[in-house]
Amino acid sequence: MAENKKPRVAFIITSHSKLGDTGEKTGFWVEEFAAPYYALADKGVDITLASPLGGQPPIDPKSELPDFQTEATKRYYEDKELQEKLSKTIQLQHINPDEFDAVFYPGGHGPLWDLHADAASVRTIESFIEKGKPVAAVCHAPAVLLKAKAPNGEPLVKGKKVTGFTNTEEEAVQLTEIVPFLLEDELKKSGAQYSKGDDWQPYAVRDGLLITGQNPASSEKVAEELLAVLQE
Repeated sequence: MAENKKPRVAFIITSHSKLGDTGEKTGFWVEEFAAPYYALADKGVDITLASPLGGQPPIDPKSELPDFQTEATKRYYEDKELQEKLSKTIQLQHINPDEFDAVFYPGGHGPLWDLHADAASVRTIESFIEKGKPVAAVCHAPAVLLKAKAPNGEPLVKGKKVTGFTNTEEEAVQLTEIVPFLLEDELKKSGAQYSKGDDWQPYAVRDGLLITGQNPASSEKVAEELLAVLQE
């Protein structure tokens, strides 16, 4: 990468706001957006925000509860400029992989419903991988990898070391029966070499161009791994 060229990363955020049939809301998890955003932006990375529907992506209301606040989320709530930018995400279909150096998917339960099977998202991931560019995802967002294929036509995650939100973490938040599938199970079914750390503790895995994190606490770690790849 040219010395004077800022790395460009596309953040792709869920547009899905309904938590199954519960009548409750979901969306993206603030910490998993804010922590990686600042970790990268503070190092000079140029970040574009996109979502399947464009505009303001839904925030999971639970992620705004006092228990889940961190330095990064507090900074976000005071950052009117970033809030304004987030309210105007571009539509995912307009993301051109040629214009970016990497793609990052924040989690929250939303991606299990929309990004998991979004054709534009799958195409985007496959294109980044084909071009030798990293794909990063945290918490529930590794679900976006499940339908993507490697250049050889096999599942992208087959034989790859990955992590993601664990079955026991899903059980702890009492959504095992609500979510459309359990991420840990599906990654294993797809042939991934799934591994995990302790529940709620930072844990991230890199395998070539794939970087995945287990839970909200892992979001900054994933961003650091991504930054390391961008600087190679």
